[in-house]
Amino acid sequence: MSEFVEIDWAGRRVRIEHAWLARERGDAPLLVFLHEGLGSLSMWRDFPQRLCDAAGCRGLVYSRPGYGRSTPRAAEEAWGLDFMHRQAHEVLPALLDALDVDTAAAPPWLLGHSDGGSIALLHAARFPHRVAGAIVLAPHILVEPLSVASIEKARTAYLETDLRERLAKHHDDPDSAFWGWNDIWLHPPFQAWSIEAELAPISCPLLAVQGLDDEYGTLEQIRGIARRVPQTELLELAACGHSPHRDQPAALIAAASRLIRQHAAR
Repeated sequence: MSEFVEIDWAGRRVRIEHAWLARERGDAPLLVFLHEGLGSLSMWRDFPQRLCDAAGCRGLVYSRPGYGRSTPRAAEEAWGLDFMHRQAHEVLPALLDALDVDTAAAPPWLLGHSDGGSIALLHAARFPHRVAGAIVLAPHILVEPLSVASIEKARTAYLETDLRERLAKHHDDPDSAFWGWNDIWLHPPFQAWSIEAELAPISCPLLAVQGLDDEYGTLEQIRGIARRVPQTELLELAACGHSPHRDQPAALIAAASRLIRQHAAR
């Protein structure tokens, strides 16, 4: 069941849709889920619950501003080149603080998909002692031509197919979610975006996952992470596209729950 909390961000009060999983597990590790560029709380479906059950942890799932049932993006609001940095450095800390998550006493785990994976990496790099571990699915550390081509196809699909209607099942304002994401990714200056040089401070356990058939990025995305963060474990999945939690959930749950349980035992 979704709940709502307000935070101060970007000069206004913003409502954040969120849901807790297995709160009764008390002192178990907390795993925070960060969705993709067109995602929301509801679009995760049952994956967060399945992973929390397998790993024996608690979960927090939320919709970023502009998505799901959270406050939509204002019509005149265009995301900047630093939109993922702002989510990682401003929104996520504000949300955790509003929900009384003491990241100093009990650092949470982060699991991010696509843009959410990049946000998880940026947060772990900025706050290395306040993250217990990170699992990133199809993250972006640089912009590749493959990504841009697929995002251009998504724009065509939004304008010419039923994609808008399908997204409306998961977002109060599908135009807010779609155009905020699509416009910035196709903004010419964004083609130079990269967070490669920012990853070195990450000190927590890190699992980086990519499908071999990912239409939004090549294996360079996760292999580039491993070159800069030596403790990174790589999971490269066959018969898997951009969403490992949908295409290969069993393999992902096995690897992620093993990593969480292994470090929780320590």
